Amino acid sequence: MEAAAAAAAVAPARSGPSFPGRVAARAGLLLPAPTVLSAPGRRLVARRAAGDGKAVEAAAPDALPIEKRFPPFPSVMDINQIREILPHRFPFLLVDRVIEYKAGEYAVGIKNVTINDNFFPGHFPERPIMPGVLMVEAMAQVGGLVMLQPEVGGSRDNFFFAGIDRVRFRKPVIAGDTLVMRMTLTKFQKRFGLAKMEGKAYVGGDLVCEGEFLLVSATE
Repeated sequence: MEAAAAAAAVAPARSGPSFPGRVAARAGLLLPAPTVLSAPGRRLVARRAAGDGKAVEAAAPDALPIEKRFPPFPSVMDINQIREILPHRFPFLLVDRVIEYKAGEYAVGIKNVTINDNFFPGHFPERPIMPGVLMVEAMAQVGGLVMLQPEVGGSRDNFFFAGIDRVRFRKPVIAGDTLVMRMTLTKFQKRFGLAKMEGKAYVGGDLVCEGEFLLVSATE
């Protein structure tokens, strides 16, 4: 009788498969805390074995809400400073902020594309896509922010978009996107006021437009 009782005490339960955690629970042992995993841009999760042997994920109590995960763009020039440099005004001022700038070399600006932009009712009513020519114009305006600085010697009253070359549109830009544009000065003939620039525009890190720009400025 005693031998049978001892065998029954160590025999595994017959209902369902056996798991280390379940056996430990029956023995009155404390279960280890679930492992909390984290990765950049992903929510924190807790993993624990379920009754069927599959992992179960649950949001950790201190998981960072999605609205708090993305820091704002830096602001080297705000819209008021941009308006002091560029002569453009609504509805043709297509740069909202400059997030990086090095005098006489390059500038990185952003354009927040919204459904309220006045070109969307006609381009296109059923599929709002930012016109490619306006993407090019926005990039040229970022280039103008480089050219119209005292370090370059440009003049606000005499600034022109003179030409484009090798322009390629890689992906459509739609309402809700943030267009990030980098314009880099590659050649400048101060005597003639001619500047050649390389431009690239991105949405979420994906290249959407690129090309070579020719800008001209002149003094009185």
